Formats: sequence, C-alpha cells, structure tokens
Amino acid sequence: MKVLVTGASGFLGRAVAAAVIDAGHEVRCFQRRPSGVPGATDVLGSITDPVAVAEAVTGVDAIVHLAAKVSLTGRPAEFEAVNVGGTRTLLDAARAAEVPRLVFVSSPSVAHAGTSITGSDALPADPAHARGDYARTKASAELLALAADSPELRVVAVRPHLVWGPGDTQLIARIVERARAGRLPLLGHGAALIDTTYIDNAAAAIAAALERVDAVHGNAYVITNGEPRPVAELLAGICAAACVPAPAWRVPASLARAAGSVIEAVWRVAPGDDEPPMTRFLAEQLSTAHWFDQRRTRSDLHWTPAVSLDEGLSRLAEHYRSASASA
Repeated sequence: MKVLVTGASGFLGRAVAAAVIDAGHEVRCFQRRPSGVPGATDVLGSITDPVAVAEAVTGVDAIVHLAAKVSLTGRPAEFEAVNVGGTRTLLDAARAAEVPRLVFVSSPSVAHAGTSITGSDALPADPAHARGDYARTKASAELLALAADSPELRVVAVRPHLVWGPGDTQLIARIVERARAGRLPLLGHGAALIDTTYIDNAAAAIAAALERVDAVHGNAYVITNGEPRPVAELLAGICAAACVPAPAWRVPASLARAAGSVIEAVWRVAPGDDEPPMTRFLAEQLSTAHWFDQRRTRSDLHWTPAVSLDEGLSRLAEHYRSASASA
C-alpha cells in the first residue's frame, strides 16, 4: 500500500513510519518539519491547512493519523484547532480522495475521568469528562473519526498508553531531568498499578492495526505492554537506567491535585518556557491505577508485544550508557 503517516516527526510517529516501511509499504510522511525517516517521502505542511492536507492524501491507500498538539497545558483554542479541526480536515480530504482506510492514533486519556482504571477494555471516548484540553480534544477527534467509519472509509482507533523508550524527549527525559534535580516525588503511596507501552511495541501494534483495518474497522483498542507495575517501581526502574536517584520523598495525592489545578490556572495566564511542574491531570496519572485488559486488542489485531518492560529498561540503560560514553 501507499500509506500516509501524519505527525511522523514525533517520537511515536517516526517509529510508526519505520514500522510501516518494514512491513513492505510505501510511506509518505506529512508534518511541519522533515521526519528524518529513512525510506519515507516527506510532504511538509500543517494538518490545519486544507490545501496541504488534500495534496498529502492524494493517491494513498491508507492513512495513519498521529499529528496532534500534545501538551499538559496550552491555549484551548490551539488544541481544538489541531486535534479536532485537523482531524476533521483530514477526514474531509480522505473522503474526497476516496482513501479507503484510516488508523486514528488516540490515547486512553480520552476515556479517563480521573479515577482508577483497573483491567478495563477500551471504554467510549468521553469529551465531557476527559481531564485537560489534550484529552478532551483527542476524545472529540476520536468520536469524529469513528463516526466517519463506513464501507468506503474504514476507520479504526488505537490508543497506545504511556509510550516510552530510548530517545523519548517527553516522558522519559522529563522524569530523568526532575529526578536528577531532586524534584521527582512519589504521589501518595506509590503503589498504584500503571501499565505502559515500549516504543517498538506501540509502533508494531499500530502497524498491525493498519493491516487489520478492513476486518476491525469501527472499533477502538487500547495498546499496552500488558505488564502493570507499581508507579514507584516503574519510576525507580527508569531512574536506575539513567543513573539518577529514584524518588525519595512523597507528596499526598490530594495536595498534588490541588496544586496542579492552581498551577494550570497560573500557566494559562503566564505560561512558562517549559511544561508546568504539575497539573491536575499529571497528579491523577501518577496517583491512580490505570491498566487495561489486552485480550481483545491482541486477538483482533493479531499482535503481541515483542519487547518486555524489563528488556525495554535494559535498552534504556544501554542508551544512557552510550550517551554518557560519547559525551
């Protein structure tokens, strides 16, 4: 197939584009800056530009849509324009170009209302109760995408959960940076079970969804390693891989949530140069359980994770050793 991958300059997008190429497909990448994916053809532009999007979708057999505004804070209008408006623009262009397949890359946060998730399958996306502008707009975008599912445009939604691995400048880099500076606490007791997804597994699952979209369209699937660990153990493993101290102090979860709400309000008025140190959404993610039943995902997508969590941590440690040796 000729496959368009949007948002391929990001950590997950690059890995997905590479996995689709490895599966034998021709890949066109669409984003605002070069993707750097070997073997792919870049088309530069914004997902909010109808003319650029129409050009990008012309002549493709399938689309994998990852382009999104991903942040803990920001102007609500920007999230709406990119995540909802951009998805609507892409769907309109795909229908006009008679593209038959679309994989919408979503997030489990679209169905997370701030309480624990323990062994659930993919619950319906719920913009009204999703926490924060990113989750809210991704929930609305997922509903748009699945509403467009038809025999002519077959759509499947996949929700990779907490994707991480070597080279991750978001989740891993922020954990390591804060741990090195002594600013990484445990929220609450640190025993909440959290599942995550190693980058290679997330990319392979999305590539599998592309192969299976004709059989499973109309559905949403959560993707994880299927290895929930206590958050304290998970953070300690990441810190050990990077040779930085693990969290040694605790903050009550209720206090962190309250502080996160205040910081979010301040950040909207006077945003800092980086992500805020805490938000209510982040506090909830670090203090409540969120792990998922993977049986339907693995059965329907004909996919199982190839890299265990412990192997992923070993690869992360090797990455940091190599970076230290070359510094």
